[in-house]
Amino acid sequence: MLPGVIAAIAVIFGIVILLVVIVIGVYNSIVSLRNKVDNSWHQIDVQLRKRYDLIPNLVETVKGYAKHERETLEKVISARKMGIDAKTIKDQAKAENMITGTLKSLFALSENYPNLKADQHFSRLMEQLNGIESNIAYARQFYNDMVMKLNTRIQTFPGNMFARMFNFTTRDYFEIEEATAREPVRVQF
Repeated sequence: MLPGVIAAIAVIFGIVILLVVIVIGVYNSIVSLRNKVDNSWHQIDVQLRKRYDLIPNLVETVKGYAKHERETLEKVISARKMGIDAKTIKDQAKAENMITGTLKSLFALSENYPNLKADQHFSRLMEQLNGIESNIAYARQFYNDMVMKLNTRIQTFPGNMFARMFNFTTRDYFEIEEATAREPVRVQF
C-alpha cells in the first residue's frame, strides 16, 4: 500500500511540474512576442523620425520654386506635426496616411516645376525619402506580422487563458487606408 501512495504522489507531483512548465512556456512565449511587437514598433518609429526630419528640407526646397503653392506646403507641414504628436498606433496610422497623401501632392507639384525637378538637392532628398519609404513599408510589414503572431497567441488556447490571467492584450495593426493608397494623385490649381 505504501508503494502505491508514493507512486500516486509521484504522478501528481509530475503532473503539477508539467503544468508549471507549460504555464512558464506559454507565459514566456507571450512576453517574447509582446517584446518583438514593441521592438518592431520602435523600428517603425526610427524610420518615421527620419521621414519627419526630411520633410522640412523638402518643403523648404519646394518653397523656393513654388512660392504660390502655400496650401500644399502647409498641408505637408500640418501632417508632419500630426505624425509627431500621435500617441496611439491608430493615431499614428491616420497621420501617416495623411503624410503619404500630402507627399504625393508635393511630388505631383514637382512635375509642374522643371527647375525643381532638376534641382540636385531636391533629387537627393527624393532619393532619401524613397529609401525611407521602403524601410517604413518593410518595418510596417514586420510589425504587422509580429502583431498577428501575438494576437493569435493571445486569442487561441491555451494562450487566451494566460493572456486574461496576466492582462496581456491584443495590439492594433498599423494599416494604411485603402482608399488613399489606391487613388491616383489629384492636383488642382
